[in-house]
Amino acid sequence: MKHLTIVVPDGQNNLTSIVGSYKLLNRANEFCVQQGKEPVFNIHVAGLSKSVEFYDGLFVVRPREKVTDIRKSDLIIIPALKNYAQNVKRNAALANWIKQQYDRGAEVASICTGAFLLASTGLLDNETCSTHWVAANEFRTMFPKVNLVTEHLITDNKRIYTNGGAFSFLNLLLYLIEKYYDRQTAIFCSKIFQIDMDRHSQSPFTIFRGQKEHDDDVIKKTQEMLEKNVQKKMSFEKIAENFALSRRNFDRRFVKATGNTPAEYHQRVRIESAKKAFENTGKSISEVMYAVGYSDEKAFRDIFRRFTGMSPLEYRGRYNKECGFKPPRSLKQSK
Repeated sequence: MKHLTIVVPDGQNNLTSIVGSYKLLNRANEFCVQQGKEPVFNIHVAGLSKSVEFYDGLFVVRPREKVTDIRKSDLIIIPALKNYAQNVKRNAALANWIKQQYDRGAEVASICTGAFLLASTGLLDNETCSTHWVAANEFRTMFPKVNLVTEHLITDNKRIYTNGGAFSFLNLLLYLIEKYYDRQTAIFCSKIFQIDMDRHSQSPFTIFRGQKEHDDDVIKKTQEMLEKNVQKKMSFEKIAENFALSRRNFDRRFVKATGNTPAEYHQRVRIESAKKAFENTGKSISEVMYAVGYSDEKAFRDIFRRFTGMSPLEYRGRYNKECGFKPPRSLKQSK
């Protein structure tokens, strides 16, 4: 059997991704036995400390091993973290161990914001990874050498796997189960745990909040202007002139502050406004399109899909209260 280590970092991290990984992979092993095969993984839960508290002491995990006592692991799973900067520093010894294991041939998978700990090893420098879209700005600030692609649900590159946010880690686990076991086992686990298979994007779940964690007042004023003028066509040449900047310098500062060009930022603001309209109103696709400043239906549909991974019609069908989930008659209260 291969050696699998689910690590338990010190500090307040995510219990769900530890327990979820343990349960799914154990169930995959059980299915192998039922099929008359050998289990694939010998699953270990290891950490730096003898116990780690979660949710202000409400739960406690007691790793059975110390990671530094494990000489060779084939696959390492890093759960999600909270308090990123603090916990990355606190788990420097764990990061060193992960790097050593990778150099010895181990594969490494980070769940959600576990990418912060993985990135601290240096293994993601000049490589692509994903994490929760909520943490994207802080991640880019802490690890500027990493190519962060939050629209991706899963990345797979050079024996390193990362995934997006929250419960999307279940899709990463199915991906790993299919890779290490087989498709049949992955399908079985998806049915037992009722996980939709083959999801590839977390874009439909992203909420664009604007990247304002910077100190450039000119760019902040421009962002506010774009957010207040969703429908209006903007001239970035004139905006730059109003701030006594060349267009080239204005664009450079905007990208540095937000990670987007001015035009991209305005598109994202418009699409976020369209998403809210689809969620909360009964407006048609055309009405929303015009309300957020588009007149070409194909262009609107293409840009909307680029940022959400769905067509406007699909998005409205999923999230609008009038189009979404309808409980079966048996669940409705009788009058």
